[in-house]
Amino acid sequence: MWLAIAKYKFLLRARDVLILPPYKGSTLRGGFGISFRQICCVNKKVKTCSNCTLKEKCAYAYIFETSPSRQTNRLKNLSEIPRPFVIEPPLEDKTVYRQGETLGFNLILIGKAIDYFPYFVFTFKELGNIGIGKNRGGYELYQICSSDNKKIYDSRDETIRNINSEISFDDYLITNFSNADSFSLSFTTPTRIKFRNDLVVKPEFHILIRSLLHRLSALSYFHCGEELKVDYNLLISQAEEIRIKESSLRWVDWERYSSRQDTRMKLGGFIGKVTYTGEFSPFLHPLFFGQYTHVGKNTTFGLGRYEIVNM
Repeated sequence: MWLAIAKYKFLLRARDVLILPPYKGSTLRGGFGISFRQICCVNKKVKTCSNCTLKEKCAYAYIFETSPSRQTNRLKNLSEIPRPFVIEPPLEDKTVYRQGETLGFNLILIGKAIDYFPYFVFTFKELGNIGIGKNRGGYELYQICSSDNKKIYDSRDETIRNINSEISFDDYLITNFSNADSFSLSFTTPTRIKFRNDLVVKPEFHILIRSLLHRLSALSYFHCGEELKVDYNLLISQAEEIRIKESSLRWVDWERYSSRQDTRMKLGGFIGKVTYTGEFSPFLHPLFFGQYTHVGKNTTFGLGRYEIVNM
């Protein structure tokens, strides 16, 4: 096991008309952050968590404004570390949800954040009363299911059931695909990977693996309490031997408004399918877990999502 990862399926039911952008990840993440801070913060006079004396014990500071602990021995040069959650918005362009219609999204929690799951439930429940979208439409947190569709929460009794929703690496991947010489990845949300300070338009495999290993190692160390036991230099060397066989990737530009920075931000990235050829068995673990952690930048609101579509 590389990482402890749990996946939850949230279902919201509109109380009012909801007017949302085509890509809903930033709206859900932004609304969650605002509601979460209102619920958790007892020191609202401080503008940022970095200046708060309570940050080491605060759920909001850990989940939403994660920073390295004073006791950490690694990656001290990072001002921030990866947040231990990912919100996967629905892959639909629908922008208007009428009263009674439902909106679904996935929540991925990593490592210690799994223990904070009730905070997410309560926060998204309260966000429904605050409202989201252009018109601040209200909704009901209708239902939450595990990754295998077991009911965890239902609005009728408002009880959170103790059901394991953790993801495990399935050995059938190795058994069934170890002899294949090519595999494809389908990037379903804009993916922003930087290599040598430039945004990547067409990801060579070694660039993808560098980014993925960097993210997975940080998540494992800071949120799971373990260092990944891999030979990074060897993996990068092996990754450089894998080539792009076919690509239908394209660049997509989109904007989001950041209330924290009071500005509109352009966040383009590549989406589509790319097929690689070469010996990929050393990369089964990172590729598998990367489907849940996502890869690249701005992953908390769903960017960098991909699926292994064939091998």
